Amino acid sequence: QVQLVESGGGLVQPGGSLRLSCTASVTIFSTGWHRQAPGKQRELVAGISTDGKPNYSDSVKGRFTISRDNAKNMVFLEMNSLQSEDTGVYYCLAYDRARKPNWGQGTQVTVSS
Repeated sequence: QVQLVESGGGLVQPGGSLRLSCTASVTIFSTGWHRQAPGKQRELVAGISTDGKPNYSDSVKGRFTISRDNAKNMVFLEMNSLQSEDTGVYYCLAYDRARKPNWGQGTQVTVSS
């Protein structure tokens, strides 16, 4: 089973930036970031294929960038121009060799002045 550890969350003012990191215990394949705002369902923010092709939700296109370092089993989410609507718990999702989804514990991102 893959263990995923997220880091990089915190409190930031509107317009600010944060960089999230997710470290996997073993090799991961397709991966991405989801978020869950208070009272809402978890939603996909950005995904990236094994060969590095990204995809984004419309709400974050142009502001967020997902990337990965396969040698280190890591995936990143660079978040710029943060808005209050971006507040939530951000979860790393990664598929393992058996094509099973694995979730991290989440990291809180709060955008507030």
